[in-house]
Amino acid sequence: YQRRVHGESSLVEAAYYITMGIDLIAGGRKKNTNRKDAETDNVYIRLLVKLYRFLSRRTDSTFNKIVLKRLMMSRVNRPPLSLTRVVRYAKGQDDKLCVVVGTVTDDARLFEMPKLSVVALRFTATARARILKAGGEALTFDQLALRAPTGANTLLLRGPKNTRTAVKHFGAAGVPNSTTRPRILSTGRKFERARGRRNGNGYRN
Repeated sequence: YQRRVHGESSLVEAAYYITMGIDLIAGGRKKNTNRKDAETDNVYIRLLVKLYRFLSRRTDSTFNKIVLKRLMMSRVNRPPLSLTRVVRYAKGQDDKLCVVVGTVTDDARLFEMPKLSVVALRFTATARARILKAGGEALTFDQLALRAPTGANTLLLRGPKNTRTAVKHFGAAGVPNSTTRPRILSTGRKFERARGRRNGNGYRN
């Protein structure tokens, strides 16, 4: 650009320090999508988040950090766990506290309920009754924080996440060798009986 030096016109080169950009893949930059707080309005869960945020900060316990992360998850990511699975996972570890960040449900197919101490966000009425009848304990997370502030002697469990009906529809239904459940209007003689279902129509799975 031009500037005047002592009345004379002279060209002075300007050095511009330009940092090069980066090529972003489609969808933009990678953002941190981890939750910083619970999205729910449930005051009890929000109080537990405050409690375990304190514990995870003031202790070196990985258990508290995991519980805090799970408390802030959505309901889809906090699947329920049946008593059958609790008993199966706790086999040989009856002296430990079973911890579930979610709901513990009853299972009518379970005939013998052993004595267990279970910590959960919520128990169904029949699950709680069966645990107590067997001489066990159904505890809350604030009781767990008093009994085991660092998560010592606990067994952290999770329910199966992909057993929802919605997950069965994920994928391409109707293509060869696909086990994806199709979204259909109805069941009967006139539905889902053409392409992919008969040898005479396209192909047969």
